[in-house]
Amino acid sequence: MNLKALLVDDEINIMRNLQTVIPWERMGIDIVGMATNGAKALELIEERMPDLILSDIRMPVMDGIALLQQLQERQYEGEVIMLTGFQEFDYARSAVKYGAKDYILKPIDYEELQSIVERLAQQIRERRAAKRNEEKKWRHLSTLAHQKILYDVLMDYASVSDPHLPSDDEEAMRRFDYTLLVADLDGYSRIARPWNERERKLWNFAVRNVLQEALLPRELDYAVLQTREGEWCVLVRRRPGSPDPASDEVRGWCETLQQAVAQYVKLPVSVGIYPCPVPMEALAESYKCVQRALQLSPEKQQVLLVDNRCDESETEDESLWPLVDELVAGLKQCDRARTEQATRGLNASVKAILAQSVLRGEQILHFVVLHLMREMREVGMLEGSREDAVWAKLEKSVSVKELLCTIDELVQECLNARVAKKTSELLMMSAKDYIHRHLGNDLGIEELADHLGISCSYFSLLFKQQYGETFVEYVTRQRMETAKSLLLMTDKSVTQIGKTVGYAERRYFTKVFHKFWGMTPTELREKSGGPGSGKDESFFSLL
Repeated sequence: MNLKALLVDDEINIMRNLQTVIPWERMGIDIVGMATNGAKALELIEERMPDLILSDIRMPVMDGIALLQQLQERQYEGEVIMLTGFQEFDYARSAVKYGAKDYILKPIDYEELQSIVERLAQQIRERRAAKRNEEKKWRHLSTLAHQKILYDVLMDYASVSDPHLPSDDEEAMRRFDYTLLVADLDGYSRIARPWNERERKLWNFAVRNVLQEALLPRELDYAVLQTREGEWCVLVRRRPGSPDPASDEVRGWCETLQQAVAQYVKLPVSVGIYPCPVPMEALAESYKCVQRALQLSPEKQQVLLVDNRCDESETEDESLWPLVDELVAGLKQCDRARTEQATRGLNASVKAILAQSVLRGEQILHFVVLHLMREMREVGMLEGSREDAVWAKLEKSVSVKELLCTIDELVQECLNARVAKKTSELLMMSAKDYIHRHLGNDLGIEELADHLGISCSYFSLLFKQQYGETFVEYVTRQRMETAKSLLLMTDKSVTQIGKTVGYAERRYFTKVFHKFWGMTPTELREKSGGPGSGKDESFFSLL
């Protein structure tokens, strides 16, 4: 795109010479206007926003110095070259302090002027390119921050009213609704059996990239979040006039996702659609509803519009799902009492379902077995040989009793694997959980050591061994990343954000933030164009 230039001089002949003698077109510059005094120039500047201004100093009504002062007050971002006679040389030099980039004496040396224009035009183009790169960088950072918060809410790690989210601006957080899609690789557990960890990561990375690119031509505002291996949630931010989730247009989005994964990754994928617009606070439950519906459906490579009755209280197996979630949570935390209680409740719920329909009960038990294997693999608690043995059993005609026994065996193996882990590792997992739940408090090593029942020196040693950084470094990093997220996506004050992440004094918070990120909180917010900067940006950008 060409740059724009404005000529300002009360001598018409000089302006015509400037217009014809300088090779503007060859330099990629368009003359967008000419004015005979500073007042008329201001009107044209407001209307046509030139990048470069050539202006005389001596003019009626408003001279060049007054024009420069007006431009300085209006924070004009272009460049100005002043034209002046020899007797006004000192006057011209004083114009530099008002923002003139250069000046040239009359009679004009057009070769010299051309050289100056070319140099300034190059500077303007370089500055624009740097600004575009910076804006792209900050849009990307803003996207990552928004995705992190969306992911935490989606996975039920945080709620909209979480203290690390903008709880004092819940209305702003709730104003967005989403069309929620879940893409699940058909038979992922079976497909991934021969893959090692590196291969699984590569395949998952490839599918995620394809999903991110697939809907770009449709100009949607969306994010792709990997919820676990072989499964992704696609959240499309709804705008005025967005299609109903149950519409053919949304089904078309899903088919586009399927076709892209099949074409570029050669893997089959099913996509589930939640049938209603989803507010942010309902993301976690809606996601689980679609996930279960996909897992329980016998069809493959399907687009499934989920029955919204799945989250109503009268659904026959509604009480089962919280027990499955409780079972997985108990296993991950190595809480034997919690796990055994969830298992008993699960058995009771399954018996109630079997009394109504044996087929439905078998279907659900198959889902639970596959779900457990997937979650256990996710946290490294299921050996490949054991997974193969379970698959060999599932490939046969397995009775309800055998399925229940398989679940019990998996639970016990998982618990034993967790207990077998080093005590130090479990202690540090507990420490990490405690830190994240109390990030806004005045945390100290003594508090953590007391919570774990060990000495401060032993705690410091274990923490550094486990996470590769000191307790203070880890806490600071978590606080700074949370602070950045809040600065990018909320209009909370710097003081409020500092207190939210554990810094009662703004000055100290700003000092730590600057040391960590290389800029102050205010500078980051201004560059991001987020809610606190006065610029209107979307909740999250396209990738």
